[in-house]
Amino acid sequence: MVDSNCIFCKIANGEIPSKTVYEDERFRAILDISPANRGHVIILAKNHAANIFEMSDEDASQVYVVAKKVATAMQKVLKFDGVNIMQNNGEIAGQTVFHHHMHVIPRYKNDKVTFEYEHLSEGDILGDEEVAQIRALAQG
Repeated sequence: MVDSNCIFCKIANGEIPSKTVYEDERFRAILDISPANRGHVIILAKNHAANIFEMSDEDASQVYVVAKKVATAMQKVLKFDGVNIMQNNGEIAGQTVFHHHMHVIPRYKNDKVTFEYEHLSEGDILGDEEVAQIRALAQG
């Protein structure tokens, strides 16, 4: 399914030009127009899903295969020191375009990219009952 009002659907399906570094029947990987670092790529699903919760199992399972292919090729060309592969779901998590996309961000020694957070105190960590409930739901 494609959402005709979604800019990422239009880019993923070739209606809007982009600097494409990878494409197959499910995904298009493009240079981010507002990169966090040199070589920052986003992988766009061609089927519209606002987030991971709406994404098909097939697309969800294949997006990391694409991320690995893209990151491996980029490392050979850009010779970066590390890579962040990340995906945000919901505004509070940093998602700004509500079409599933995955970031592949090359990291270089002494770059300025940061992903900082404060670690939780012991009292805020999940309890055994919550862990059991999540496990039961996740495993069906």
